[in-house]
Amino acid sequence: MAGYITEFFGYRAEDKSETALKAAANRLCPFLGSQCTKILSRDNSIAGVCAIRQKTAGMPSVICCPIRLYVEDYKMLGIISRNAFNQDLKLYAGRVAVEKAKTENGAVAVFGQGWGGELRLPQREGTGSYFVDWVLARLDGDGNLVEFTAIEVQTIDTTGNYRTAREILLQKRGIVSDTVGFNWENVSKRIIPQIIYKGQVLQREDLCKTGLYFVCPNPIYERVLRRLGGKERIPKFPTQPASIHFVSYDYTDAENVDGTTRPLDIIEEHCTTVYKIQEAFSAMNLPEGNVYRDAIMRSLYN
Repeated sequence: MAGYITEFFGYRAEDKSETALKAAANRLCPFLGSQCTKILSRDNSIAGVCAIRQKTAGMPSVICCPIRLYVEDYKMLGIISRNAFNQDLKLYAGRVAVEKAKTENGAVAVFGQGWGGELRLPQREGTGSYFVDWVLARLDGDGNLVEFTAIEVQTIDTTGNYRTAREILLQKRGIVSDTVGFNWENVSKRIIPQIIYKGQVLQREDLCKTGLYFVCPNPIYERVLRRLGGKERIPKFPTQPASIHFVSYDYTDAENVDGTTRPLDIIEEHCTTVYKIQEAFSAMNLPEGNVYRDAIMRSLYN
């Protein structure tokens, strides 16, 4: 498997503008407004790789860094907040939202990396985790907690490496392929079981009325739904505590000029229930009956 780096320190690999070159030279992430936090394990150098494309013609660029989804000052969180609470409230970090809610007739407290910090949840023995990437908590005009929703953000893990491609981008903004690929197996081995588990936990929460939002780039969105047998296997349902909102958040068709980052927005959303996902996953891609018997018969008598 081979692939290309398509976005580097926030800008298209082909972008040779002063802005793009300066970001790479200074190892800056334009979405954080500070140094890139993605580190290469081998030598602790700063990676700067936002997106990858497989070498096969016609393959899309796939975002591989979660920070990339927080473009435009975490616009995604605001979109989910309006969708979940059906109100246009301002977002504030953690407990700061309490006083803001009293003066603004409501607000949303945000818990997540770089905002209100992680919530102190009880530790669970064995496998599985309660933790989600983001919690949005709606407060009323008196600063009281009314309801909340949870967001899980997922990009794609890579295989192989992109060291040579990265060095050439740094040295002369050249584009070459490398051995980098995508770990699609994580879609079924890790991502879907986590969605099911966390969806079941949230369903038991009295104040979580909208379930879990699972936000990912469009190629991952399509792969997850395909692994579950397609949309017909997980039909749409109205929002409810057992909801799983699959949200495709990816590049828009807006023109992207040199020196600017490509904008992202919601491409598609599919709201179903954790029960339908669990049912589809457990029966996923089953073969016809008696495949073992037939294989034994062929081996014995053919």
